[in-house]
Amino acid sequence: MLTYSMENRGGLPLYEYLYRCIRADILGGTLSTDERLPSKRALAEHLRLSVITVESAYQQLEAEGYVYTRPKRGFFVAPVEQTPRPAAPAPIPAEPPARAWKLDLGRNQVDGSRFPVSTWARLTRQVLSEGGAAILSPTPHQGLYALRQAIADDLRDFKGMAVSPEQIVVGAGAEYLYMLLAQLLGGGPSGRETVFAVEDPGYPKIRQVYSKCGAACVPVPIDRQGMNLRALESSGANVVHISPTHHYPTGIVTPIGRRQALLRWAEKSGGVIIEGDYDSEFRFTGRPIPTLQSIDTRGQVVYMNTFSQTISPSMRMGFMVLPPRLLERYRRELDFYACTVPVLEQHVLARFLSGGYYEQHLSRMRKEYRARRSAVIEAFRASSFANRVTFSEQGAGLHFLLRLDTRRSDESLLRRAESLGVRLGFLSEYEAVPSPAHAHTLVVNYAGLDPSHLDGAMALLAQVFAE
Repeated sequence: MLTYSMENRGGLPLYEYLYRCIRADILGGTLSTDERLPSKRALAEHLRLSVITVESAYQQLEAEGYVYTRPKRGFFVAPVEQTPRPAAPAPIPAEPPARAWKLDLGRNQVDGSRFPVSTWARLTRQVLSEGGAAILSPTPHQGLYALRQAIADDLRDFKGMAVSPEQIVVGAGAEYLYMLLAQLLGGGPSGRETVFAVEDPGYPKIRQVYSKCGAACVPVPIDRQGMNLRALESSGANVVHISPTHHYPTGIVTPIGRRQALLRWAEKSGGVIIEGDYDSEFRFTGRPIPTLQSIDTRGQVVYMNTFSQTISPSMRMGFMVLPPRLLERYRRELDFYACTVPVLEQHVLARFLSGGYYEQHLSRMRKEYRARRSAVIEAFRASSFANRVTFSEQGAGLHFLLRLDTRRSDESLLRRAESLGVRLGFLSEYEAVPSPAHAHTLVVNYAGLDPSHLDGAMALLAQVFAE
């Protein structure tokens, strides 16, 4: 007679626990093929269960094919492939907690404390109260039309870009959009003839995502005007990903002559230029730099941007503007993808943009970051190691470069910094092909630095940089 301790079932219903016990005996070989199971009444009496409980367990076993019935004879074990009882699984290691740094200059971050949370909350309540069924309805593949219209209006008013909402594709952050472009432009097993050129040094995730999508990806060096054109022409690339308005991490702005040369390259080769517009909203001197897309007359440029720097990295929302010829191809080949951004967030952001709150927020943050940038640079200039540092800053963006005069390697400085609770980022970490010219150059992400803590920050760095 089958005997099981029903007290060990935990929170499982009685019938499900009994079903699991019998199933384990069948798979483990304790019960043999064609062996007759006890009658429902006999097993119920033996285990002190109701007949209904035993019957429910038997029915589940029969439904899944572990047992079969013979008329007027009962239930029998079906022929199944026996599997040994699994060993106790190894414990899953706990996810290590995020390290609390005393000073973090290496991570790209923004000051979220100044975001107008009350405005965002009010707009969210409006959407929830007024949206009705619209916020529960499927969104178009390219994103909510009202949001795409608001983005198109913002691009027209503040970047001089004449684009239609139909050209805009909304997605959950830049990396997701990179994956779409890798598929659209030829990534994957069927499109290895497409070669993506990326800036070197440059944002590492760009080449990582393209490569993981199966696209051939080649690093092309940059010079003082951006991507080196001769190196691009000899790379064999037919797609190029650049950030001409404010390169990360060097801060280089590509001048008009080089931009025109890049457009001629695309026209001559039939290539495509992907323009990443990284944190150009935070330009502190002079007029905003026009985008490459705004001077493209032949539909060769895909424009990309996100709200990670202007609002928060946690807002996984970005967009790209496709030229007409690529838009047609996108709709033909990729419009089966659903929009990856929750519809509520799209409705709220649409109102945040169209109501002028976004531009007000940017205006406040430009003033704040300009003052913070000046305070950080002055703190470096007044530090005990001021005679050993040289700045490279373009009056834009949420970072700048700082070259340190030192005999130590970048790796040894990183190790010493970590031992003191300081996170640093070096330009060499952004290289695909190492170059001695980039050694000892820090990428200082200053946006998350509290100006009131700068004296302590400089004291920590003095220990890190000590020879």
